[in-house]
Amino acid sequence: MSSDTVPRAHLREWIGLAVLTCPALLIGVDFTVLHLVLPHLATALKPSSVEMLWIVDIYGFVIAGLLVPMGALGDRIGRRKLLLVGSFLFALASLLMAFATDPAMAIAARALLGLTGATLLPSTLSLITNMFRDDNQRRLAIAVWSSAFSIGNAAGPAIGGAMLEAFWWGSAFLLALPVMVALLVLSPFVVPEYRDPEASGRIDATSVGLLMASLLSIVYGIKEIAKDGPGLPPLVVIAVGAAVGVLFLRRQRRLVDPLLDLALFADRRFNASIGSLVISLFTLAAFQFFLMQYLQLVLGLSPLAAGLWTVPGMVAGVAGALLGPAFTRVLTPPQVISGGLAVMAVALAFTIWTVPALVPTVIAFIAMNLAINTVWALSYDQVLTVAPPERAGTASGAAETGNELGAALAVALAGSLGTAVYQARVTDSLPAGLPPRDADAATDTLAGAVSVAERQPPEVAAQVLEVTRDAFTSGMQLASGLLALLLAGMAVTVGLLLRGRSADGDAVPADGPPAEDTVRS
Repeated sequence: MSSDTVPRAHLREWIGLAVLTCPALLIGVDFTVLHLVLPHLATALKPSSVEMLWIVDIYGFVIAGLLVPMGALGDRIGRRKLLLVGSFLFALASLLMAFATDPAMAIAARALLGLTGATLLPSTLSLITNMFRDDNQRRLAIAVWSSAFSIGNAAGPAIGGAMLEAFWWGSAFLLALPVMVALLVLSPFVVPEYRDPEASGRIDATSVGLLMASLLSIVYGIKEIAKDGPGLPPLVVIAVGAAVGVLFLRRQRRLVDPLLDLALFADRRFNASIGSLVISLFTLAAFQFFLMQYLQLVLGLSPLAAGLWTVPGMVAGVAGALLGPAFTRVLTPPQVISGGLAVMAVALAFTIWTVPALVPTVIAFIAMNLAINTVWALSYDQVLTVAPPERAGTASGAAETGNELGAALAVALAGSLGTAVYQARVTDSLPAGLPPRDADAATDTLAGAVSVAERQPPEVAAQVLEVTRDAFTSGMQLASGLLALLLAGMAVTVGLLLRGRSADGDAVPADGPPAEDTVRS
């Protein structure tokens, strides 16, 4: 949309943007803090292995199933209203988690965090589209919002570590309280309300149930595959989830006011942008799955040192998000998205040869984060450019749901591939005379092999580590190659689907200026 036909944002809107980035920043911090806290939580609450898995996984299950319904709810009752209610409940859930006295209480708190997190993300992103109507300002605003996740991820370990050093394990979750109090106080003054004036205010409960049943089944099945490998039970669960998903889609076609407007998927920009978000997050999550093990178990770095080596990548991610809008001044958004995916592909392919060395691999990780955050910022912008204003909450919920599924699928597939390559390379290659129990543990995982090596004589330990580390590295290299091909394919797909589009995403006639914008943004 041309910048001379729409009002530009002023100081109030930019202050409002700072307020709207708070939930994104907080969710980024919360994600990294959880993994830092888990050992201390396990000591204090003494959960069983099953309870520990639920403490970790219940958040993802709930948020995946509720992002679209909560986005639709915000479109109907008011996005700021939903944001304020969600912020209050998020603070309450954080308080509950901080003072959890048993595993059941921690699981309930994490579930409530997932529910409230599903209200925050679609609300903040869709409100940004209402506040920033000018294309360039909107892209910059979305880039700032997107970069908040990277800042939170980078700051989380340092903030959480300091809290754990000074206080008890639950104190790390109290970080949410001052942030949410500030949001609740400031939002009514700097964030405007918006709702669909034609919406009925009611949401089809059957659609919500079908969508939740479908997504929860699929995510659960994927996580079971990631934990135990492929098997009939999780595949059946995924198949059932897919079948329920078909029922959900059929119902949306029949409803006058659907939960998810399938007309959005008729636009190539929407499909290409959702695909770019899912594929880019899938590849980054899969690579990070290998990277953290590689840094600690192959190179022998401490958890703190491994975390510090990833910080430059997080910082590069912030820069990438903020550079995206600048690139659109000379290229169209689809060209920038396609180029970002191509840079990610090259960086991943580079790791095939750099994996034995630390610094080159970290440089590749920096390039990946720089590119992926550029892709994210502009892909979100394209999703919300396509969606009519009254459907922005639903559209952002759909984009976030795709991200949740991409991240879950990445760990499952990366874990299965890495395990298959690792076990194939290690079998029959361990030193002769290794006790059967130790041989089984070393063949199962690299972490098990490192533990076994610690109990062996130096010469045997060196042989065990050499065999198993080489096997893990081979799996990582194969995964990097396959992920690079996937990214390259997506880059070409975006380029072909969206070629001939203007900076606003509209088709450019061969004999004239850009066509008039027919999509409300």
